[in-house]
Amino acid sequence: MKSNLIFRALCKEAMFTKELLGSGATQIRRANYATQGLYFQAFTNLSIGLERIGKLCLTLDHFIETNGSYPTDEQLKKTIGHDLVKLYNQSQIVLTKRRIKLRTLQKLDNPIQSSILAILSKFAKGDRYSNFDFLAGSVRQSDPTGDWYKNVDMKIFDKNITPQKKQVIKNNAKLTNKFMSQMGMVSHTSEDGVAISDFEDASYRTGVFEAVAPKRQLYILQMIRYWSEVLFSLENLSRKIDKEATPYFGEILGGFANDDSYLRTRKTWDTI
Repeated sequence: MKSNLIFRALCKEAMFTKELLGSGATQIRRANYATQGLYFQAFTNLSIGLERIGKLCLTLDHFIETNGSYPTDEQLKKTIGHDLVKLYNQSQIVLTKRRIKLRTLQKLDNPIQSSILAILSKFAKGDRYSNFDFLAGSVRQSDPTGDWYKNVDMKIFDKNITPQKKQVIKNNAKLTNKFMSQMGMVSHTSEDGVAISDFEDASYRTGVFEAVAPKRQLYILQMIRYWSEVLFSLENLSRKIDKEATPYFGEILGGFANDDSYLRTRKTWDTI
């Protein structure tokens, strides 16, 4: 009976985590300067989802280590809390300790993914209240959307977008401004707080967004896949101790475990 209850709890946690990560991966592809609320939706879902899948991994590792016991509230919530960087570092220790070789990425050491992890970790630990912090005059001042734009999108644009594509974006922006400047006006604010008041700037930023959005989503999906593969590997070890208490997590989160070639083909992940 106890194994069945544990099985159900782990299944529900995995399903909730899948929904959070799927929604976050979908929203991060759509967010831009004109829909900035989507950034906070994406950051919220991704930070919570990555925290929960990370804690699922540490829960299974503790279960394996103790031959059948689960971590205490102190160990799971207070020691690690919302620190995604600490969770990731713990996962690297687990992989070494268990001699686990992942099928795809063994580490998330790409500079862009390191920036994503740092931004989401800060968001989880308090940056999600950045707007209220500003209004209240708090000593804690942050701008997660601006950090993302500068440390993720601009890095992707500089590193992953070809010079030819960059020139096309620039030319299109000039052409758009030529035809549209006499027909109306633009009034937006960029992700980093800069006023967008002409069509050339708006068109250029739209072109940058369209170029980086699929790539930013791929980086996120690779990070989710990393955690999924860690979980699946620990699942196999956990089943040797109590197979009735351990779900087949691949049946729930398996959609995230595909190769990059498949990950690139999907824009939406909230229905996998």
